[in-house]
Amino acid sequence: MFEAVQQDYVDVYKGVASGLPGGSVPWVRRVRDSGLSRFREVGFPTPRDEDWKYTNVRPIAKQPFAPALDSHNGIDATRLEILENNVLDSYRCVFVNGHFAPGLSDLDQLPSGVVVMSLKDALNYRAEELETELGRCAPSQLHGFAALNTAFLTDGAYIRIGRDCTLQRPIELIYVSTGDSEQPQVSYPRNLAIAETGSRAVILERYVSLEQSRYLTNAITELVARMSAKVDYYKLQEESAKAFHVCGLFLHQDRDSTVTTNNIAMGGAIARTDLHVSLNDVGAHSTLNGLYIGMGKQHIDNHTQVDHRVARCTSDEFYKGVLAGRSRAVFHGRIVVHQDAQHTDAQQRNNNLLLSRDAEVDTKPQLEIYADDVKCSHGATVGQLDPDSIFYLRSRGIDETSARSLLTYAFANDVINRFAIASIRHELEHHLTQTLLHGKHIEGTV
Repeated sequence: MFEAVQQDYVDVYKGVASGLPGGSVPWVRRVRDSGLSRFREVGFPTPRDEDWKYTNVRPIAKQPFAPALDSHNGIDATRLEILENNVLDSYRCVFVNGHFAPGLSDLDQLPSGVVVMSLKDALNYRAEELETELGRCAPSQLHGFAALNTAFLTDGAYIRIGRDCTLQRPIELIYVSTGDSEQPQVSYPRNLAIAETGSRAVILERYVSLEQSRYLTNAITELVARMSAKVDYYKLQEESAKAFHVCGLFLHQDRDSTVTTNNIAMGGAIARTDLHVSLNDVGAHSTLNGLYIGMGKQHIDNHTQVDHRVARCTSDEFYKGVLAGRSRAVFHGRIVVHQDAQHTDAQQRNNNLLLSRDAEVDTKPQLEIYADDVKCSHGATVGQLDPDSIFYLRSRGIDETSARSLLTYAFANDVINRFAIASIRHELEHHLTQTLLHGKHIEGTV
């Protein structure tokens, strides 16, 4: 259907491939070429693909997006409200339209044994460190967007937390889209994070925009947690309401590692996140927390998969969604317990709150169990605000709009209370207060 547009991407790649970072390194060229070959093979996903059955990407695929240029367009901290108001004491990497902005970043006083740098510089000057890691976590059968990211991988963050190193401050990756161009642009953030044996770190990945404009963010993050490593990972997506956001997060966990992912989606006309966790050795534990808030005509899609590959691993997944207006959400959570994964403990829950007659959610929790000594459960709920709870609050002198707002806030805040970092928790609570406690979500109320 979109063959001409797909060919445009192929032609652009051929024109820029030699000038991309690490273009002279043979293995980097092979990785990019494999991504392009995969994209030419599968193209953009369509509703005929089971994993994209409820997400139509036609608005993205019907015309090509031009690669975002490496230009900061005079952006400074005074234009970035997120930097002015940011109270998080962090090591900070800022990217403008997908390209590292050193003048806006703060990587001073990194402890010994910790590397945080742009992927562009890593590909140009430290490519040998990345050869066995870059692309390792991503599945072999990439969908079209992930294949494009692999073909055009240019910049992002390269993070390596040394053995037994504990970071006292979070690492914050801020991706800012300016939307200044007359032609819609696409950026391809690619992040690679490696937590070595016994290390401890918090990573916050944030996507924001300066303008309410149309653009595409096509991102991939790969995270490797070695033996006994502990990583708390946060992804906060609040792109322009006209923008498109497609992201893949791929995790590999080794023995006794612990990774907690916190995925918050509040922006974008179409926002899709694929989260794939692979528990590869005994004692690995993964916690997946998620919150998505849809308004207007937003479409938010979360696809998660947790692979229990060996015995005695645990996972706990808890996602909640709030949908208002004519918004639509998709949640597909899949847990696969492989044949050798005895004594697995895997839990999954997805709860959704519909605030209008036109809001919709498609939820599909899924268990595939090939072992016989496991403890697994999954479930999903879809509903409206409880009339008895509304009546109770109104009987105490609270008007109906405020009662609905308070109950909605409490429903969503249940996820945020699970976040370990107080400053991040408080920031998101403030955002929820502004979004949900002023009646803005009451649109076509049930």
